[in-house]
Amino acid sequence: MDLETGLPSYPDKFFDLAIVDPPYGIGAANMNMGLGKSLKHSKAKNRNWVAKKWDSAAPKNDYFDEVFRTSKNQIIWGGNYFHLPPTKGFIIWDKEIPDGLSFSDFEFAWTSFERAAQRAKYSAYLDKIHKIHPTQKPVKLYRWLLENYAKPGQLILDTHVGSASSLIACESMGFDYVGYEIDPDYYAAAKNRMSKGIQGVLM
Repeated sequence: MDLETGLPSYPDKFFDLAIVDPPYGIGAANMNMGLGKSLKHSKAKNRNWVAKKWDSAAPKNDYFDEVFRTSKNQIIWGGNYFHLPPTKGFIIWDKEIPDGLSFSDFEFAWTSFERAAQRAKYSAYLDKIHKIHPTQKPVKLYRWLLENYAKPGQLILDTHVGSASSLIACESMGFDYVGYEIDPDYYAAAKNRMSKGIQGVLM
């Protein structure tokens, strides 16, 4: 379902925490993701995803208005790309990228939490899990977010499910969740990955 159709149906502050990874508007699906021409994974024919135009533009203000309206707290990946209120509670994901690659060393998440900035260290490069989405994040990273920013029994929202790392983390930790993914190819791949991840394959 399109989240623009789904989110307005929820009342104010229905979700306890929104952990979202919206498009940054940088054309990520068409990038080599910093792996370099000499590495097999960088070649388009060897990717597990098809280049698409979903990341050609960042979300408009209406999207963020709905996320803020429907959730009590928010973690928004790519917060440095968007016009969001000031926060001291940034999360910095240290991707532990090997030297010599053009892949960004860090990724930033804006949060609504009034706490000191935090750093999470999880490899984005040495992960042995096959990627089904160009901006796929580790399940362990989402588990860390839930451990540090969510409380047991809370309801989690993800507006751009993508590879379903967030939902696998929620499922493994007993959180209820609502996730949106409009692309039929990613939706099918995410459902397949969830069925394996929930059984412990991707933990």
